[in-house]
Amino acid sequence: MKSPYLSYIILFFGVFALSTSAIFVKLADAPSTITAFYRMLFAALMLLPFLLVNKGSRKEIYSLSKKQWGFGLLSGFFLAAHYVLWFESLHYTSVASSTVIVTLQPLFSMIGGYLLFKEKFNQRMIGGCLIAIFGSVIIGWKDFQISGHALFGDVLAFIAAGVITAYFFIGQYIRKDLSLISYSTIGYGSSALFLSIFGFSQQLSFTHYSTETWLCFIGLAFIATILGQTVFNWLLKWLSTSVISMSILGETIGTCILAYFVLNEVISLQQSIGIFLILIGLFLFLLPQRRYKKQQKQAI
Repeated sequence: MKSPYLSYIILFFGVFALSTSAIFVKLADAPSTITAFYRMLFAALMLLPFLLVNKGSRKEIYSLSKKQWGFGLLSGFFLAAHYVLWFESLHYTSVASSTVIVTLQPLFSMIGGYLLFKEKFNQRMIGGCLIAIFGSVIIGWKDFQISGHALFGDVLAFIAAGVITAYFFIGQYIRKDLSLISYSTIGYGSSALFLSIFGFSQQLSFTHYSTETWLCFIGLAFIATILGQTVFNWLLKWLSTSVISMSILGETIGTCILAYFVLNEVISLQQSIGIFLILIGLFLFLLPQRRYKKQQKQAI
């Protein structure tokens, strides 16, 4: 991508789309595993026609090595684990707090980026990251004072943050040799497979849900996944996991605003202060960020 500014515009569009995730999950009247399963299944089915129609993508799938298949399946497993943990956390804690905790991915991505990809972070970027994370903590701090019930949900969301960071690191590594449609279809499809196995093991029902719940499944697949998650997969060709994870902190802002209008959850002064700090942190982190030097010739 020639313009780094264009990549950031697309990145924030993906963050906004991803902000709808918690809202759809909260509105869906279904177990967490089932909600995650249909999110991944419908997303994979939406991408499948593009995979089948494109001759280059079909050829690419046939020529994948065992190593590439292994990483693709592993990414699906991490994605499945992330959604089960995060969706389950929403049954214990508030939408705002769960989203805040699950978007603390920079804690993991900056450490992993330094150890795995030798990424360098200057003082301004580190400071921006810490400010944004502090803003997130301010938003979710009430849950640590309410009950162990809410705290359990926060812990699940925190583990989910670490798991999704591992997913993005796999994507950062494998996307250099694999196109977007192939990588995303394999990841979403294998994720749905793992979730279905988990769902059957729990003896959960895969049918008999309300029309509103089915619409939430579709919304999760198209808006939050295709327009959100898949956009991140695409940008991994030009941006690092650290940049994407840091930007996802902005999901907290979108979710708080949507929760206010859709779920009637009040945005308190404390949350407003947290949102303001997140915006400052994102600005400081992304302002000095140079274009990610991982240019690839392979077209999508």
